[in-house]
Parts: sequence; C-alpha cells; structure tokens
Amino acid sequence: MSRHGKVLVAMSGGVDSSVTAMLLHDEGYEVIGVTMKTWDYAQSGGGKRVTGCCDLDSINDARELAVSRGFHHLILDIREEFGEAIIGNFVDEYLAGRTPNPCVLCNTFIKWEALLKRADMLDCPLIATGHYARVREQDGRHIVSKGLDPAKDQSYVLWGVGQESLSRTMLPIGGFHKTEIRELARKSGFEALANKSESYEICFIPDNDYRGFLKRREPEATAELAHGRLVSTSGEVLGEHDGYPFFTVGQRKGLGIATGEPLYVTDIDPATNTVTLGAKEELERTRMYVRRPNFQRFDRLEGELEAVVKIRYKDRGTPATIVMDGERVLVDFHAAVSGIAPGQSAVFYDGDDVIGGGFIDRERPDA
Repeated sequence: MSRHGKVLVAMSGGVDSSVTAMLLHDEGYEVIGVTMKTWDYAQSGGGKRVTGCCDLDSINDARELAVSRGFHHLILDIREEFGEAIIGNFVDEYLAGRTPNPCVLCNTFIKWEALLKRADMLDCPLIATGHYARVREQDGRHIVSKGLDPAKDQSYVLWGVGQESLSRTMLPIGGFHKTEIRELARKSGFEALANKSESYEICFIPDNDYRGFLKRREPEATAELAHGRLVSTSGEVLGEHDGYPFFTVGQRKGLGIATGEPLYVTDIDPATNTVTLGAKEELERTRMYVRRPNFQRFDRLEGELEAVVKIRYKDRGTPATIVMDGERVLVDFHAAVSGIAPGQSAVFYDGDDVIGGGFIDRERPDA
C-alpha cells in the first residue's frame, strides 16, 4: 500500500519525465508510468532522425526505468486523436496564413485529456508530468506559475489547461534547475539518461522541415499557391514566392530574394497569396487581438487588467493592458513589440503566475 495514493505519470523517455516518476516513487506514491504514442515515423514522410520523444527507443527507455524501479508502465496509443487534432490543426493553420503552436495544443488539449481519461480508468486521482512549471491554489483557483529555472520555464505552454485538470496535476520538477534534474538521474544510476540530449523539433517533423511536411501532406493545395507575390510595404512587387504557408511573420531568412538591406515578413495575406516584406522597424506593433482565451485566475476577465504579455516561448514579455472586446482579448502594449505572429500563443502573466492566454488573431485592431 502506498503512503500517498496512486499517480499516473506521463513518461516520454527523457530525463525530465523519468526523474518526475522517480521522485514521486521515492516519496511513496504508487506510480503508474504511461508513454503516449502520438505518431509513426512513416506518417511524417521525412527522415528517420531520432527526436528524443515518441520514437521506439524513448518508449523502451521509459519502460526500462519503470521496471528497474518496480512500478507499472503502460503505452497509450493516441495516434488517431493526435493526427486529427494536432497535425490537422497544424496544416490548417499554415493554410490560413497563421503560425501554429502544436506543442501548446498537444499539451493542453490532447495529453492532459488522454492522461485524465486513463487515470480515471486506473483509479488514479492524480496525474504528473515533467514540465518545468508549478501549480498553486489561490482563492479556490488553480494557477500555473513559472518554473524555478528561468532557462527551462514551460509555463507558457500550459495556459490552456483547465481548472479541473490543474486540480489533479502535479509538476514535481518545477522547483528544480535542469542541472539538478540531470544530477538526480546520475546519482540514481542512470548515467545515459542524465546525459540524454533534448529535442527542440516538432515531434511529427523529425527533419525539422515543416515546408517539406506541408508539401507532402497537401501536395495539391501547396502546388496551387506557387508564384505568389512578394511585395514591399509600399506595394512594390519585389518577386515571387512558392506559397504563403511557407512564411511566418518576423521571418528574415529564406525569403527567396536578394536586396541591399535586410527585409522581414511583416504580413501574410492568404486571400491574395501575398507576402509583404519590410524593414525591421515595420514589424513593430502596439496592439493585437487574442482569440479563444482561457483564464486560470478567474472565469472571465472583467474590466481592464495590467499584465506582462509574452508573444512567443522565449519572449521576455512586455507590460500591457488587457481587456475583453467581445469574445477576444484586446492587448494594448505599453511599448512597441516586434514580430507578432498570428497563430502563436499570447500568455498573460502577473509576476510568476499565469493569468491566462490565447491565440494571436490575424485581424489587427486599429492602432
């Protein structure tokens, strides 16, 4: 009989989720490890380079650790849900002229749901993951807070997790630095695990070539978009491109033309298959809309609120005023920000706490 009850731990085979399982097991929880199979290499049509998660070696690594520690390990096949919700959305977003956040969707709308469903089947009141973030309770609400290691903080990708899910979630490594996690694995006798490299690619695109993936996935649609126009912010035609889905706002490299000065993608118009290029300062914006918001501190934003807003994972954040405008959040930045890419996540912070977040809209409010 365990001292603390049962917990279902998501194990990718990497060092973070493995140490998460070990810590909970050592604390006296009855740990059940589960590795989610989300895709097959054959589905990607690309190379076979190992990405550090989702592949057969990683599944075996997770199973071996569970066996060595004496707790159960299961494999959960969610390829169908993943393909429809994550890969399908990824393709649709690029074809809509937006830059998707597949890892945010996967974390918040697929993995948590799949974990909780299986946890209920196994009578596990709790689930745990190896994210560098923390969950705390305030005034009856469960709020995600930044992880202790600023270089590894993953609170940005967890803005979409709902209250019921957070109330059952444990994030044991959120109070550690990455170096400490590797050292814990090493001291536990898992030297290879401690030295395991990390993956930064999208798991279903192991060669990191999303353009090639889109062409293989939607050959007719992408072929029809060839010979689009590259124009300047003044409307001058600068050249042709192979299709607007192959660009993202803020992009500088791979534009397909040579000019005497650096140019950046400042806008994408799917209706006309036009990509607009401009100088770096023309990327700056002071306002944006955020669609499909989810709030963790409260059910709905009432009135204006001051927050620090991050528009990408590695963004340091910019102070802003946020307010509901219909079903969207209107963000007024206190200083201009550069490279606001529609489709990416915008996350609202109060100190270390996540207030909420949503997806940056293509439509821009009048400045």
